[in-house]
Amino acid sequence: DIAITDAKGKPVPDAELALVVADESVLALSGYRMPDPLAVFYATRSSRVSSVFSQPQVVLADQRSLDASAAPQAGDGRLERIEVTGSRVMRDGAPPPPPPAPMAPAMAEPMAYAAETSVAMDSAPADAAIDLRTDFSALALYAPEVRTDAKGRAEVSLDLPDSLTRYRVMAIAVAGARQFGAGESSVTARQPLMLRPSPPRFANFGDRFELPIVLQNQTDAPMQVELALRALNAQFIDSLQAEPVGPGEANALASTGRRLTLPAQARVEVRIPTATQQAGRARFQVVASAGADSDAQSFELPVWTPATREAFATYGSLAETRLALQPVLAPQDAWPQFGHLSVTASSTELQALTDALIYLVDYPFDCNEQRASRVLAIAALRDVLTAFEAPELPSPERLEASLRQDLERLAALQHGNGGWSFWGRSDQAWPYLGIHVAHAFARAEAKGHPMPAEVKQRSLSYLREIERQLPDWYDADTRRTLRAYALEVRRQFGDVDVKKAQALLGEVASLDALGIESIGWLLPTLDAGKDAAAVERLLRNLGNRVSETAAAAHFVSGMSDQGAHVLLHSDRRGDGVALEALLQVRPQHDLIEKLVRGLLGHRVQGRWGNTQENAFILLALDRYFHQREGVTPDFVARVWLDRGLVGEHAFRGRSTERFAARVPMAELLRQDGARDLLLQKDGAGRMYYRIGLDYAPRDLDLAPADHGFALERRYEAVDDPMDVRRDADGTWRIRAGAKVRVNLSLVATGRRLHVALVDPLPAGLEAINPTLAVSEQLPTDPGQVEPYWWWHRPWYEHQNLRDERVEAFTSLLWEGVHSYSYVARATTPGRFIVPPPHAEEMYQPETFGRGGTDRVVIE
Repeated sequence: DIAITDAKGKPVPDAELALVVADESVLALSGYRMPDPLAVFYATRSSRVSSVFSQPQVVLADQRSLDASAAPQAGDGRLERIEVTGSRVMRDGAPPPPPPAPMAPAMAEPMAYAAETSVAMDSAPADAAIDLRTDFSALALYAPEVRTDAKGRAEVSLDLPDSLTRYRVMAIAVAGARQFGAGESSVTARQPLMLRPSPPRFANFGDRFELPIVLQNQTDAPMQVELALRALNAQFIDSLQAEPVGPGEANALASTGRRLTLPAQARVEVRIPTATQQAGRARFQVVASAGADSDAQSFELPVWTPATREAFATYGSLAETRLALQPVLAPQDAWPQFGHLSVTASSTELQALTDALIYLVDYPFDCNEQRASRVLAIAALRDVLTAFEAPELPSPERLEASLRQDLERLAALQHGNGGWSFWGRSDQAWPYLGIHVAHAFARAEAKGHPMPAEVKQRSLSYLREIERQLPDWYDADTRRTLRAYALEVRRQFGDVDVKKAQALLGEVASLDALGIESIGWLLPTLDAGKDAAAVERLLRNLGNRVSETAAAAHFVSGMSDQGAHVLLHSDRRGDGVALEALLQVRPQHDLIEKLVRGLLGHRVQGRWGNTQENAFILLALDRYFHQREGVTPDFVARVWLDRGLVGEHAFRGRSTERFAARVPMAELLRQDGARDLLLQKDGAGRMYYRIGLDYAPRDLDLAPADHGFALERRYEAVDDPMDVRRDADGTWRIRAGAKVRVNLSLVATGRRLHVALVDPLPAGLEAINPTLAVSEQLPTDPGQVEPYWWWHRPWYEHQNLRDERVEAFTSLLWEGVHSYSYVARATTPGRFIVPPPHAEEMYQPETFGRGGTDRVVIE
């Protein structure tokens, strides 16, 4: 029920309200308070007026009388009372009221919930089932347009989600053109018997933890409670010291239970020792029953593979040759329940791009450059996504949804001048990113995702005036490269500017002064403008600068340190840009086949070195595969392990279908020594294949490595020195509930560019985000601030506090020792594996370093 009255206490008919009911705990994270609409529509403004005329003096009217006549009268603007379920509301001139006290629990009947799944309990009546709570939406109701009746009242139906929590009811109203108001109340969802699981936010393969279940009795009498749990991809163990066993083996408990007495008006925590089984998702159902009262809930958490996961892959193809033999030796120290040998085959080389696309889809950092590179790859390969089916790759529908989400996020982060920065609108814009993100929008628009008109207008203006956006300290090579890239993106938008391309060529005495990328970006514009002479000059220059063997070719394009830094330059990216340009302007050029083989040969674990390389090379190879695969496939693919047939598939006609065969690790480990994997092709066409081996070693300890960075991680107590201690074997022991400061030491032997520092968390710790309203005040760490010669600031520019890891980023890191720290709280008792901290240059990931694996015990 909602009632509205004006300043004189009279009901306000036909008023319009916007009504929101949301979970109070979610609103509390940001300290959200509903804004006062009167302050918006009747904002305080200065009465000071400045006027400048040509006359030396002007006689003005009395400003005070003008102000008084224009001010709203008492009761004119604010709706005196908005009553929501009987709560008091904000009165004229008064501040917002404090949050209302929780409502007393209704003891007559437990709340009823709609249930999609039921869990039967032995203690319940034979014909009864216990409703399983599954809907935990934070938003319970959004009614944007509610009208009051002639008595100034309105009724709205509220169906609460399954969360047992307090919901804030917020209403904002308007009546006519000059009256506004706001009001708040609350609704609390409770049951006589309530259970609240408090699982960790994630787990690692090999973790053991105590799963906390809080039981609460809301009645005045004790309860005899039966608690039952069951799990998928997790097992219940006797104690944290017990070793977990594989799925299907003896003593692997998929369900367990407890009986206990729950005192009146009391809450009790029950801890269930639990172990993870395999990487993936662990799913749980928890049921509590006490006679006629009951509660049930389901939840899940991700189980990550520790950093010790190993994966290897090799690629090949069969055309005139019909057979390929690959010896396979299974690692003897691998977990049998994790990993597999997989063979995939297709009639298109697109299958060989699987790992490169997965790399872009799964890239974890999500700055604007990386979002744009992901958009480029997905948009370019949209028509052939089915060729990329792999266990790790989302469906085409999810990829499309990811593309739309990235485009929306990029549009929201555009600067007013039309450019973009790495992270937010308040950061410094980078000219390269302004062009690169526009490039992503252009490719997406060509595949049916229109660019918002205002964003497109600003972006085109930015590209047309790119010379004005370049800082004065950019050298000449860098400026020419950015101008060439801007011309190519304009061409893709349909804005071909041949004169500017010709002018850029005229600025250099020799074409050798242009980088390979500049030539690749200029060629399509000059070709579209029918400047055949300029196109031939550029093609001759590419031919003179290529390095080739009998099988492969690549370009070497030097770039100054300054230019490489602001252009995110790499040689392989230049090869991709040049390859796509040749495919567009000279699709039969002799260099094309060699460039493709050279690019494919530069892959490491199925992909190229960084997001830039993968995005531009995928763009080029997508065009290549559409142009060059000639023979219509008509063959049968077979896979044999020793003398046993693993699987077979017929490829008839042109398609992007893919055949996959898999041998579980447990099967590979049944036989010692090497085994023969045979691939066979019978028929016409080319068969592309991938052989992959994925496993997790039993020894989950990983030694530190220094390939450009040295890292060390230490845990220290915040409040009590005894909260954190370290055993002689290196195991860290932390008291449950204690605050812990995590200290990272990062050593760079030289200047590093675009550095990402990642510290994985143990599943029993949660990083405390000091920007949240509910977070406690944290002590300052003096090591977080380092002196630079012209100002003092942290060495990092951006940081992320995530569920399973903490990240810090910088575009420029000077040589020396750098420290980074954050505070976490020990939330879940258990024995946890902590993957090593890791640092890398995002665009040169072969420059990396890691610390060692840690073991953390929370007790």
